[in-house]
This record gives sequence, C-alpha cells and structure tokens, in this order.
Amino acid sequence: MNNIYIGYDSREDIAYQVCEHSMLKRSIINGINIKPLKQDELRKKKLYWRDIDKRASTEFTITRFLVPYLNDFKGWAIFCDCDTVWLTDPIKLFELADPDKAVMVVQHDYQVKQGKKMDGKLQTPYPRKNWSSVVLWNCAHPKNRQLDLSVVNSATPKYLHRFEWLDDEDIGELDISWNWLVGWYKEPENGKPKVLHYTEGGPNFKEYRHCEYSEFFIDELVDMFKTPEQ
Repeated sequence: MNNIYIGYDSREDIAYQVCEHSMLKRSIINGINIKPLKQDELRKKKLYWRDIDKRASTEFTITRFLVPYLNDFKGWAIFCDCDTVWLTDPIKLFELADPDKAVMVVQHDYQVKQGKKMDGKLQTPYPRKNWSSVVLWNCAHPKNRQLDLSVVNSATPKYLHRFEWLDDEDIGELDISWNWLVGWYKEPENGKPKVLHYTEGGPNFKEYRHCEYSEFFIDELVDMFKTPEQ
C-alpha cells in the first residue's frame, strides 16, 4: 500500500477534502492509502508535543516531518499540503522514487516578499521555501531515521524545512509540475502542472475565490458533492 499524508488544518477542511478527492478520482488502482495529519490527534497519541507556534502558517507546519516515523521508517510515502489539487494519478509520483535519495522535492527558487497570505497568516521568506510542501519520502533511508519523535518535537523549523539533517546530494529533484506554485509558475514557459499548489491562498478563501487556476478547485468541489446518478 502506498501511503499519502496530507497536511490538515482545521481552518481548511474543505481544501483537505478537495485535495483528497482529486487524488482518489485520478488513482487508477486501489493502491493508495490517504491519511490526514491532524495535529490534535497526534497530540492525543503523544506523538507531537511542541508548544503552539503562533507564527506557524498552518497546523501541519511541523507535523509533516513525522511522516518517516508514521511510516515505520519503511518504504516510500508522499506528503503534500492540503491546498493542492492533483491533476494526475499520485502513483506516477511514486514511480519516480530514486532509492539513493532520502527525499525528492521540487527545488523552487521562490523569493516571496514578507507579508500576509491565506487568512491573514504571515508570509515568511526563507531559503528552500516550499520545498517541503510536496515531498516524496524515502522513509527507509538511514538518514531519515534521525527524524525520531525527539528531534521532530525539538528541532527548529529552520532545521526541518531546510532538510538540514541531509546532505545536498541526498535531496532528489522533481520537475516543477509536481508542485506548481499558483501565481508563480506560468504556462507554457514553465511547462504544465500535475499538482496545483495554492500556496498564497486558494479559492476556499474569499479573497482568493477567483485566483489563477481557481476553476480546477471549483470543479473538484462540485464533482465531490455529485451523487452517482448526476
């Protein structure tokens, strides 16, 4: 079974549902197991005990780094932010797995300006920003065993989001189509998206209702609530 972990934020439940639906609809085999990373549940299970960080833009800002542990440090797993819409079968991402790499990510050169995003949360610029928003994890890689509960619950956000427990050669590169930053990449010069990422705010927020590629989110939302007869 191919495990997929989606970051969950209680303020973006509809975004999570749309993301999950877009994956399931396009998966041609019953070979994916989707799990929401809900911070409150992880706390109840004594897997996550960091202090609440009011500067964090989402409830899964740090919980994403529990993926290797949650996957028993075995096999491969996908993590993605909930504000993504998948336009292709996620199994195709698993097919790109390189056993020599600890993680595989889109290595964005994304220079954001400090300000606000989504529902007023701070938009903070930092190196390797958004690299950790879609990750193909090699959970069995020896270096990822460093991400035990103690480290995930104590390491700085900088250490985690910049993958500082890894050497550069441990980080594999994915094509930008696998984490298409809406409003940043453009067709056709940057290619064509496989995974849309509404990183600055998606149509589930009123002020971004008509953002670029909003029609894909809305189409998924409408399709999600269709009855089989419709």
